[in-house]
Order: sequence, then structure tokens, then C-alpha cells
Amino acid sequence: MIQIIGLESMPLIKKGDDIGALILDAAQRQGTKLEEGDIVVVTQKIVSKSEGRVLELSRIVPSPFAVRIAKRTGRDPRHVEVILRESKRIVKMQAQHLIVETRHGFVCANGGVDKSNVEGEDCVSILPSDPDESANRIRTTIRRLSGIDVAVIISDTFGRPWRMGHVNVAIGVSGMKPIIDYRGQRDMFNYVLTVTVMAVADEIASAAELVMNKSDGVPVAIVKGYPYRKGEGKGIELVRPAEIDLFR
Repeated sequence: MIQIIGLESMPLIKKGDDIGALILDAAQRQGTKLEEGDIVVVTQKIVSKSEGRVLELSRIVPSPFAVRIAKRTGRDPRHVEVILRESKRIVKMQAQHLIVETRHGFVCANGGVDKSNVEGEDCVSILPSDPDESANRIRTTIRRLSGIDVAVIISDTFGRPWRMGHVNVAIGVSGMKPIIDYRGQRDMFNYVLTVTVMAVADEIASAAELVMNKSDGVPVAIVKGYPYRKGEGKGIELVRPAEIDLFR
């Protein structure tokens, strides 16, 4: 049986906080026992805060290009400037939508630059510089302090081609294989699978969001009972290469 438990006693995160240690403290206060083989799903927002990846827009001077885009999209030019600084290229720009490819290689709205759940009206958060390393750091801390080896997923909210609404996806992974490849295996009717590759880290991140909710102040979830494949996988493996991406 798979269980997903939200950690409801996490404090507000500030720069320099040790997320791994805080997760262990919160789990103990809540009476949630962290066990070998659990998966810890952590929202990008608290990771960014702990790593000092929060910017004050009052300190941002927009470029002429950012000002032009802001006029087209009806945005704050300072916000646009931050998006451009976090991006390798603009993929699509229409009305108020600005889809970019980040320096990590993620294709998403606004380059992951976000005002929600950030203290201060004039502040935005940006993605961790290396989400996989962030996940690995949290996992290492938990193992060092508790002796327990868990997998860690850093999650963020993305929109999706073809589908309405947003889901949480894995942008950083440590301690598990983020993809299961069923190609070459046979289904229940003995048909050989040729295209079935499941993004299990994304599925786990999305399922974890059901107990996290952006407005409830639950930035961490513990997933128990899922038999994931251990290994040194990375979240960047989930990014579809441009040459087989129909949208780029």
C-alpha cells in the first residue's frame, strides 16, 4: 500500500536553513517515522529560499528588450528581466504567456520565476541553480543525521501541452531512477511493448501535491510503500531532447 503524508509542521524557510535537518525535526514532531526506502518530495520554493534564490524586484534594472516584452505581455518589466536572465531562449510568446527554456534545460512558463508563497510584495523566487544537487544535499543530510537512506525529489508546478491545468513534476532527483523503461517487455496479452517509458518521478511528484497544496503551507511530503528503483538518477533525464520534441 502506498501512503503519502504531508509534513504540516515545517517552519517558514529562510536563507541558510538546512532543509534535510528541518525535515527530520518536523517528521519527529508530527510522529511520522521516516524509514528506509521512503521518498521525500520537497517543493522547489523552500529549496530556493534556503539557497538564497529570492530576488527583490526593486533591485532589478530591466533591459530595453525586457521593457519591449513587458509592453507586449502586460507584465512588470523587472519581472520579465529576471525571466530573461534565467533563460537560454524564448520558446513561445503570446498574449501574457512567456514560455522559455531555462539554463537547466527545462521548458516552462516564466523560467520558473514566481511570486507565489514568497514573503514581500516586491520579491520573486528563481529555480535552484542545480536542482539535482539540491536533492542530493537534502538526501545526504538525512542519511548523515538519521542513518536512513531515502530518495529525494524536488518538485515544481508546470503546465502541459495538450492538457488543461497544472501538475507537479520532478525537477531534481536523488537516490532513484526517475524513469522506468518497459520497452521490450510483454504486456498481459503477450504484446511486446515498444514505446512505454514511464516518468515515475513526475508521477510521484504529482501525487505528492495532493497533500501539499500551495495554500496549505505543506512544502514536504513523505511517500511510503512505492518500490522505486534505487540508483543515481537525475531530474534532467526527464527533459525531452529538442530533436524529438514536437513543440520546439
